[in-house]
Amino acid sequence: MFDVHEGGCHCGALRYRLEGALEDVAHCHCSICRKVSGGLLMTWVTLPYARFQWLAGTPRAYRAPASCTRYFCGRCGAHVALITLHSPQTIDITVATLDRPQLAPPRRHIWTDSRLPWLRLDEHLPGEPEESP
Repeated sequence: MFDVHEGGCHCGALRYRLEGALEDVAHCHCSICRKVSGGLLMTWVTLPYARFQWLAGTPRAYRAPASCTRYFCGRCGAHVALITLHSPQTIDITVATLDRPQLAPPRRHIWTDSRLPWLRLDEHLPGEPEESP
């Protein structure tokens, strides 16, 4: 039996469901995540695309850089997901859009070469200069 997790955007126009354990959770420090979110980093949970489904709404898509497509709400602007060409069988979901984000603690840092030098967060977690598949 799978765990079932749901989430959505700020205004509620987009809703989604994930099935299974939330195991691959990472703080991303890349400059692209900072720019698209306006935050210091983004925390993602990665899972097989087959375990994900949209329940309500149709997300808007933004392709940047050419290696990934980011999905967001066209009404409130909340960034919800991304799919990368490097791993098209998986989807990354922003942990902050889960209804219960406390169930998805981070396990690692990715793109640490881009990390802001003054940011200290979860220093006990392992880090990767880029992201390994």
